[in-house]
Amino acid sequence: MGFELTVLMPCLNEARTLATCIGKARAFIERTGIAAEIIIADNGSTDGSQAIAIRHGARVIHVPRRGYGSALMAGIETARGRYVIMGDADDSYDFGQLDAFVAKLREGYQLVMGNRFRGGIRPGAMPPLHRYLGNPVLTGIGRLFYGSACGDFHCGLRGFDRDAIRTLSLTAPGMEFASEMVVKATIHQLRITEVPTTLDPDGRDRAPHLRSWHDGWRHLRFMLLLAPRWLFLHPGLLLVMAGTALTAWLIPGPRRVGNLELGVHTLLYACTMIVLGAQAVSFWVFAKLATAREGLLRHDAQLERFLSRISLETGLKISAALILLGIAGIAYTMRIWGSSAFGALTPAHVMRFAIPASTAIVLGFQLFASFFMIAVLGLRAKPAPATPAEREAAHLEPAL
Repeated sequence: MGFELTVLMPCLNEARTLATCIGKARAFIERTGIAAEIIIADNGSTDGSQAIAIRHGARVIHVPRRGYGSALMAGIETARGRYVIMGDADDSYDFGQLDAFVAKLREGYQLVMGNRFRGGIRPGAMPPLHRYLGNPVLTGIGRLFYGSACGDFHCGLRGFDRDAIRTLSLTAPGMEFASEMVVKATIHQLRITEVPTTLDPDGRDRAPHLRSWHDGWRHLRFMLLLAPRWLFLHPGLLLVMAGTALTAWLIPGPRRVGNLELGVHTLLYACTMIVLGAQAVSFWVFAKLATAREGLLRHDAQLERFLSRISLETGLKISAALILLGIAGIAYTMRIWGSSAFGALTPAHVMRFAIPASTAIVLGFQLFASFFMIAVLGLRAKPAPATPAEREAAHLEPAL
């Protein structure tokens, strides 16, 4: 039997609040007359939660793999509703007031996020660390990195079109599943909106499963992994530009800034910035190509057009030019040394040329490896030849 809606609750030892949550969801279903089911994705409860769910008319699925995301992914796969509204089974969300979610889903939105900051957070419902630091910072990072309009990235109450969300191939097993859904939905340009949602203190008599710093890092780590532009490109370009400007300023001789004299030591650090920045930019290219190839991110048309104009051979020529430039710089330092009969030298004078020369050689070899890596990432394996059984099944004539 098909349903318009599935109400999905992940569950791990929620015996104290589960019956209340199911009761509220059932009251909403009866009040609105919507064709719906209630699924409890049980993650190994040992307090009798499964029996409570069955007794109150919910369908229980057993999810052996632990984790918030694991429970929800299993629930989404077994859901029979066109739409799914998910929420925690700790009585912090009111499953009796899902009207706004259903209305937005019926309007064609594919992801409807609850926003607790717009709807209201009851006293004691959210720790100050989460309310004033964790959620605002992570939501701000998500909005900056991905251009998302969501104002509450981690609200646990949200509704979505099941088929649309399944196309995102969500994989995060833990709490970061909440971020993954919003991030990938934004990247793949699903229609997303928000509705105000209230958050009440949960009704459990134990500590929540959420571990503030551990789970906060997992959310941040996930958002960084799918934002190579912010993780690699922007910091890399900043290092390259700052290092190049500082190097060009210091090569002619030492500079004074107030009471400070900037000499070859500063020049060494500036060239180090160039090398690190160039490495970060190359990592951005690798990450973009790899994630696009795996379907994690959309293809970057501008990057692909740029790379199509620069062949491997062109890249190797650029690398060779840098290496030769560096060798020429080293030869010049040897000439300086020879002019003094290979005796003692003024280190500051020689290093002013030796440091940029060494940097050019390092960059040349770095580019050499990077262009080969780009070529590797551009390879595509040819499909294996069809077996006789496969050709027969496809009504193909055997190859001559």
